[in-house]
Amino acid sequence: MEKTQYLLAFALCANITNASAIQENKQDTTSFKRIHQLEQVVITGNGHRELMKNSTTPVNVMTARDIAKAGITDFQDALLRLVPNVQFAPSAMGSYIRLNGMGNKYILILINGQKVIGDIAGNIDLNQINIGQIKRIEVLNGAASALYGSDAIGGVINIITSQPKDKLVSVISNTRIGAKGALTENVNLNINTKWLSSYTSFSHNELNSWRNNKYEYTGDKPVGKTALSLQPLVVGYNQNMVNQRFELHPVTNLMFYAEGSYNYKKTNRPRKQDGWLSGYDYDMRFKTSRWTAGAKYDFNSNHTLQVDFLSHNFRYGNEYATDVAKNGIIVNHIGDYSQSKKQKLYDLEAKSINHFYNGSTTIFGGEWKNDFMNTTSGNVDKHVYNISGYAQHDTKLLEELTATLGVRFDHNEAFGNHITPKAALLFNPGKFRFRANYAMGFRSPGLDELYYHYYNSNMRGKPVVTFGNKDLDPETSNYFSVSAGYGNHIFSLDITGYMNFVNDMIIKDVIDIDDASKQMLLEAFPQDLTENSFKKMKTYNRYINSDKGFVRGINANASLYPFNGFMLTANYAYTYATTKTGGEWIPLERTVRNTVTLAANYNHTWWNKYTLNININGRLQSKTYYPGYEDAPGFGIWNLNTSHNFVISKWLQIEPSLGIDNIFDQVDNRVDWINRRYANYTPGTSVVFGVKVKFN
Repeated sequence: MEKTQYLLAFALCANITNASAIQENKQDTTSFKRIHQLEQVVITGNGHRELMKNSTTPVNVMTARDIAKAGITDFQDALLRLVPNVQFAPSAMGSYIRLNGMGNKYILILINGQKVIGDIAGNIDLNQINIGQIKRIEVLNGAASALYGSDAIGGVINIITSQPKDKLVSVISNTRIGAKGALTENVNLNINTKWLSSYTSFSHNELNSWRNNKYEYTGDKPVGKTALSLQPLVVGYNQNMVNQRFELHPVTNLMFYAEGSYNYKKTNRPRKQDGWLSGYDYDMRFKTSRWTAGAKYDFNSNHTLQVDFLSHNFRYGNEYATDVAKNGIIVNHIGDYSQSKKQKLYDLEAKSINHFYNGSTTIFGGEWKNDFMNTTSGNVDKHVYNISGYAQHDTKLLEELTATLGVRFDHNEAFGNHITPKAALLFNPGKFRFRANYAMGFRSPGLDELYYHYYNSNMRGKPVVTFGNKDLDPETSNYFSVSAGYGNHIFSLDITGYMNFVNDMIIKDVIDIDDASKQMLLEAFPQDLTENSFKKMKTYNRYINSDKGFVRGINANASLYPFNGFMLTANYAYTYATTKTGGEWIPLERTVRNTVTLAANYNHTWWNKYTLNININGRLQSKTYYPGYEDAPGFGIWNLNTSHNFVISKWLQIEPSLGIDNIFDQVDNRVDWINRRYANYTPGTSVVFGVKVKFN
């Protein structure tokens, strides 16, 4: 079976390709003159609309059509199947994401250029992103803080939502059913008039919890006695999300908008049972409300002003599913809710985009942010504001040579002032493209890292204490990349090499307890700690600036269109990510050295009434590094999706789909143990089917 996988991989690699090589097309049959990705419009690279081939900063793009062809109805799946330099590790807390070797806190996720929050113990709740609204996903690799500010060290993922204006009324319903109770339903209602547009969407997602092996080793080594365990490999959930956007166009050059969304999610974890390890008395409940408002005014074709405001509220806690008693007294009843964390972000930004002369774009912007956090376990109820101003200038130095210079100034309430520069060059003679890029990135210390006052009476059998540090400096990075590419209407290839040097990484320093620190701890937690506590508790934690990081790698993307209606795609990522801890360089946790994503797609339309689309895609990756634990083995997973679009009338289309996920049944079904880590979270081969209905 393994040999079959690699033969299939070799066959696709022989026709090197790029997973995001086509532009969304109303007529499904691929046409040479309309498919080339270089004609795709992007925003994220330089902060304004431009053709991908003209951007000095390289950006990878996935369109809604790319996602649909692969039969994907989940944002995480879209990145995992189509972008090799992205990895995920799901948990009850959300998903731990890595991009170009850098983890969650170094990746900035945006919706229409505005930040997404929702950090839970280092994980992010990606269910806040409704894939049914996505027009395209733009992925910028590497540092980008000169434009986007804090967190843009490893990269930026910008989700551009769809606001179609070509139909008076359109309704789209998309349902997909998969293994382990997976159900996804997205419904969009779009109404457009000359002055007013309305975009309404609803999504429902549900999934059962599961694990691939019901046994777990009970000792500290993966041998010997085992016991039955309920601890899920993947945590199930039920989620509903609604979104409403209005756009008002009182005159042709002025647009106002207002948008709001509400997301509710609750996990579905197994209950405690006699004779089984693990099990839970409660589920985790998440609530998110997000609203934005703004305006855009075109003074003329050369000067634009836009103002945007964001309010994003995120909270989670425990909702009890059973009565919980201590010493014979019920302390939590069914339905009781205990809040764990609440986050809030206010963000106001004004940006002017100008074309002062032919071949140039100049951006001036200012931004105010205020981050709030309230945590029960860490005893934090704080907020920190940040004020910034930035400028960027793109200009043609010669007919085939373009340069970008940018700089950002930030004043942060916690750490003071910071300046972030950027410089990039693009040389594009004929069908070739050569780029060189330098960018600085930075990350402001988190509110938990600044102010934590955390105590846990029993974490793996002993008390644990963690303190924040008000004197933390921002983490910074210096990112360098060079790339070369070639493209025509049949074939394209891009190769990028990069290095990212990260300084002042914030870590938890483990400090031995002496007599002085013992007294300090007793005074800090007088109701929790006693002299007896220190029989088990020998250390405590404090956030400090300490580690360095060094990431270097190669990303290669290529595409081939051998004949009309058929495309082959391949992407490769080599990532060597290390961190210097205690004077020793070790692999960054959860990094993968080699990853390949491959795809082949065929579509054809007959009689303008029926369109067949066949897509096969695969992801092959080497082991995932977990210093201090057992590394997770590599894997190769292939998926097949077919869709069948029937044009019933000029206003109605029905598109059933049928596919197979994990064709070769690659499952990680090892017996679990305390140091075992995973990278392959699939439950095995499964049949998936769905139906999309379009009315317009």
